[in-house]
Amino acid sequence: MKIHWYGHACFQIETTDGTRLVTDPYTPETSGYLPVTEAADRVVVSSDNDSFHCRADLIPGNPHVVNALELARGTGELHEDAVTIRAIEAMEALNHRFHDPDQNAMYRIEADGLVIGHMGDMGNALSPAQMAFFEGTDVLLALVGGHPTIELDDLMRLIEFVRPSIVIPMHFRTLRYRPRNSFWIETFLSRFDEAQIDFPCSWEVSVDAGTLPPSTRIVVLTHSN
Repeated sequence: MKIHWYGHACFQIETTDGTRLVTDPYTPETSGYLPVTEAADRVVVSSDNDSFHCRADLIPGNPHVVNALELARGTGELHEDAVTIRAIEAMEALNHRFHDPDQNAMYRIEADGLVIGHMGDMGNALSPAQMAFFEGTDVLLALVGGHPTIELDDLMRLIEFVRPSIVIPMHFRTLRYRPRNSFWIETFLSRFDEAQIDFPCSWEVSVDAGTLPPSTRIVVLTHSN
């Protein structure tokens, strides 16, 4: 499996059979990141009303769109071909400084013998049910920019509980990201020993279920867009 970070909370996950899933696509004009030009088979969005997370209409290829919030409120899981998507409801920060908090969802993508956990736009400490939802996660796509998403102390509790093999940071401040209300990546990385952190100097990483690291590694990707 290949995991490619476009920017913000938007990734492309390509399975070994060539299926391409895109997560939480952004609006280029407001986010500052460039448009996604690669076609996708599926797009998963954590909400349908947040322009930083829901722009499935901008992804080429006429993909099948999965609204994770609707999924969480319905059956909770979807099986298509060799991919399973599970979702659980979440909420933006209840003390959001800029607007009333919106509902969204966190989700898991299961394929190639791996579980990829995406935290959507979660802004609060996770409930016991939400913590349990991420049990068995191999790769956690983690919100590391602080308010208005989850506070770093609460994120660390999730990482320590789940102990994923790989944590890929997302949703943090970069030179291209237009809003200036998030932490730079160093704030999150300061909580780990340098020996735990990998810098591939790339926007893409290959992950194999048979060669996962025995303890948690932080893999810092460069945004491609």
